[in-house]
Amino acid sequence: MNKCIFLDRDGVINKDYVDYVYTPEKWELLPGLKEALTSLKKAGYKLVIVTNQSGIAKGIYTREQMHECHQLMQKQLDFAIDHIYYAPWHESVTNSLTRKPGSLMFEKAMAKFNVDPKLSWMIGDKDRDLIPAKKLGIKTIQVDHSDSKNADYKAANLPDALEIIFG
Repeated sequence: MNKCIFLDRDGVINKDYVDYVYTPEKWELLPGLKEALTSLKKAGYKLVIVTNQSGIAKGIYTREQMHECHQLMQKQLDFAIDHIYYAPWHESVTNSLTRKPGSLMFEKAMAKFNVDPKLSWMIGDKDRDLIPAKKLGIKTIQVDHSDSKNADYKAANLPDALEIIFG
C-alpha cells in the first residue's frame, strides 16, 4: 500500500482570494511549496489535490480556465502532483458526495493509488477539508490561522507541516 499527502488547493498550494483563483494572472504559488513537495515525493508519498471548485457551478469560471491554472501549477511544480480531483459543484446548484466535506474524492484517490489511510495525511486550511479525512482515518494538519476541531495538528503553512509529517 502507498502513503499519500492529500492537499487542498486554494490556501495550501496557492494564494487564496475571496473572488476565486481561475486565471494565470491571479495564480500565485505559496512560498517554499515546490521544495516541500519535492521532499514529500522523495520520501515516497503520492501527492493528490482534492479541491472544491464551486465557481464552475456558479458560472463564475469554466472548467477550461481551472484546467489552465492546474497546467500552470504542474509546470511550476515540475509535475510533482500525481492527480488532481476537483468538485465543480455547489449546494445552491446540486448536491454531490465529491464536494468536501463529502469524501468521494478521497475514496477515488485511495482506490486509484492503493492508499493506506494510516500512513497518509490531509493538509487543508478549512474545517471542510479535514472532515472527510478524519472520517476515513487520515491524519489531518490545518494550515493558516483558522480553528478546526478536526485538525490533529496545526502548522503555519505547508513547508512547516513537514516537521509534523517527518516528526
